[in-house]
Amino acid sequence: MATAVSDLRFALRSWRKSPGLTLIAVASIGLGVGVTSGIFTLVDQVLLRALAVRAPQELVQVTSEGQTY
Repeated sequence: MATAVSDLRFALRSWRKSPGLTLIAVASIGLGVGVTSGIFTLVDQVLLRALAVRAPQELVQVTSEGQTY
């Protein structure tokens, strides 16, 4: 617990010395966490979840070779 308090004091002193750098670091971490969670949510919904149909084994894909649309 004492180490955490010491680290917090050091972080506050560093923030007072260079608030711009601290703001950039916090914004970068926040943006990274937001993008990561957004990508995970997209992958989870598109690739990992089961299809919302009653009989997914009966679904077919219709293609046509040689046709350009």
